[in-house]
Amino acid sequence: MDGWLRHAGSTGAVYLNGEFVVLEGQYAKRKIFTLIGLHSPKGPDWANMGRSLIRGMLNSARGISDKDVSPQAQAVRRIGGFADLDGIEFVARIDIGTDTNGEAKNEIRAAVTPDHKQYAALMGAAAMPASYPPPPAVAAPAAPGAAAAVSTAGPAGVRPSWAR
Repeated sequence: MDGWLRHAGSTGAVYLNGEFVVLEGQYAKRKIFTLIGLHSPKGPDWANMGRSLIRGMLNSARGISDKDVSPQAQAVRRIGGFADLDGIEFVARIDIGTDTNGEAKNEIRAAVTPDHKQYAALMGAAAMPASYPPPPAVAAPAAPGAAAAVSTAGPAGVRPSWAR
C-alpha cells in the first residue's frame, strides 16, 4: 500500500491518518488529528465522507466553488497523490468528537469553502478570483473554535508556514 495509507486490520478500513495544525488565533500551533476514510468493507459511506473532506480541503485552499465543474476547476482539484495534500492550508470547521476511549477530542468535520457565507471573512479577502491562483495566506477565524485556518503537517525537515 501507499506509504500514506493506513489499514485497520480489525475492520478492513483504509484511511489517511491526518495531522493538522491550527495556523492562527487563540489555538494557533495546536494539532488536530482526524482520520480521512478512503475505503470500508461495510459500504461506501465512510469513503464518500473522506473524499468529500479532501475535495473540500482543495476547494477551500484553492478558492474553488463546489458548484464549479468547469475543466479548469477539475484540473485544479486533481492531485497526483496523497503527498500533494501535505502542507495544504485551508479553513476548517472543527467540532468535538470522541476518541476510541470515549474521551473528547477535536476533529475536523468539514472544510469551509467559497460557497460558505463566512469564507471571505475567514480567508481575509473579499473573494477569490476565477483564475484559481495558488493558495493564499489564511486569516484568523472569526469565531475561535467554530472555524480555523489549518494546515496539514509538511514534509520532514521543512518548516511549514505556521512555524516560521
